[in-house]
Amino acid sequence: QVQLVESGGGLVQAGGSLRLSCAASGRTFSNYAMGWFRQCPGKEREFVAGIRWSGASTFYASYADSAKGRFTISRDNAKNTVYLQMNSLKPEDTAVYYCAAKGGFIATHHLDYEYWGQGTQVTVSS
Repeated sequence: QVQLVESGGGLVQAGGSLRLSCAASGRTFSNYAMGWFRQCPGKEREFVAGIRWSGASTFYASYADSAKGRFTISRDNAKNTVYLQMNSLKPEDTAVYYCAAKGGFIATHHLDYEYWGQGTQVTVSS
């Protein structure tokens, strides 16, 4: 079992930045691929970014097209934490952001993830 707790959401003006954090507890954090998803009311949960550790200092990251060039996902295995740095935020980034974990490789569909946090609201005003 893995428990995930997100933090760092809030209200920000367009063009601003936020850093989301997701603290994990339970099983060995480093073994899991971690993902960030977001969801707007009435819409399906969508992939934002994912990261996997493959040993030593090697990480693999994947991004949705909407996040490329603006968002950066990272992880600190010693702190059991994954981060999502979001820059140049736009009103369309407004959503509840969720952290998720799965064994194996990064996946882009939410149904592939086993564990979820409770979500943190990000609101970008125009």
